[in-house]
Amino acid sequence: MNPHLVCVGGEDHAFRIPFLLSLRQKGFQVTAVSSGPDTAFSQHDIPHRRYGFDRFSSGSGGAVRTIRKLISDLRPDIVQSFDTKPNLLTPLAIRGAVPVIRTINGLGWTFSSREPRAMALRPIFSGLQWLSSRWTAATVFQNRDDKAFFERYRLIGRGTGHLICSSGIDIDGFTRARQSAPSSQAMREQLGLSSAEVIIFVGRLTREKGIPTLLKAVPRVLEKRPNARFVLVGPWESEGPFAVDKSQIERHSPHVIALGPRHDVPALLGMADLFAFPTQYREGVPRVLLEAGLAGLPIVASDMPGCNEVVQPGWNGYLVPPGDAEAFASRINQVLADRPAGAAMGARSIEFVKQHFALPLVVAQYCDLYRHILDAKALGASVQAPQTEKNAAFRPLGEVRQ
Repeated sequence: MNPHLVCVGGEDHAFRIPFLLSLRQKGFQVTAVSSGPDTAFSQHDIPHRRYGFDRFSSGSGGAVRTIRKLISDLRPDIVQSFDTKPNLLTPLAIRGAVPVIRTINGLGWTFSSREPRAMALRPIFSGLQWLSSRWTAATVFQNRDDKAFFERYRLIGRGTGHLICSSGIDIDGFTRARQSAPSSQAMREQLGLSSAEVIIFVGRLTREKGIPTLLKAVPRVLEKRPNARFVLVGPWESEGPFAVDKSQIERHSPHVIALGPRHDVPALLGMADLFAFPTQYREGVPRVLLEAGLAGLPIVASDMPGCNEVVQPGWNGYLVPPGDAEAFASRINQVLADRPAGAAMGARSIEFVKQHFALPLVVAQYCDLYRHILDAKALGASVQAPQTEKNAAFRPLGEVRQ
């Protein structure tokens, strides 16, 4: 009998559909639960149940009750959660009735921002993380910094923390999307960028993602690279109090183009010369960095948790201090000034992503973890899964760059 796994996430949960489909191919019966719409899941015949919560609000009591009822109705064998609030709400809702594995894909705004409200909320969220861990069979971390943080402050139980890099990337799906898209030149012509040097960003257009830093870097880049153009891909109107004001972007027109959310990100990456990721947010392992790597782009990113799992300075890109517009501009200019070196960096990223972040490698580690926990549950034993960070699918960066 196939174990029934319920996977709980937030509004972007549909991005994990390749992960869920791979789990199904491995013999799991999969149901998705999220705060997003049904459409994408139904297209892949993945059962989906919706619950509501506002990621900008601190009130979540209704979501806890809804998740508790959903789990009671669905009767899963094991539950997986992703994203900040679902990771807190799901264990609190289930309270040990079903084994829960939660994946910490970044520590979120509360642990990234230096705003007074974020600083005030940190002790509260730390307490909730500790409480949630009491009803969590295992906690998966996508980067070593987050795992060390949780262990240092005893926010997880001994032996319950595991390292699995990212949710994996569907390399074949990305390749198909690139192949079926218009050519790079056609994409450039559509956007009026035929002969430009294109710097692209993909993500939410928020302060926490470093958009103000990137905008401050624009004139510094243009001083040396007057033909440079910055393309911003992602939502901002849906980002509430975190959104960058549209006027801040428009004042840099025509050198900065904001496209909003797009469904053709692989094609857009294919037309670019460099990927810029100025985040000031504690990421897990940013999916967009993996996509940029697969597209063969050199990367200039903030030296933040998650980014440093993908970018090795001087090898496939550069890491710069978060918030340092001068440093971002300097590294962007350096890469654009030496195109052969940039191409070599991009080629290294392609191979690195394929070797260490490919979806089958990541899914295999999750399956091992799930089955160990299910076996322990069946035997009535205490659940302490093997340390997946020892898996050869993920090795410290230095081991692969000799």
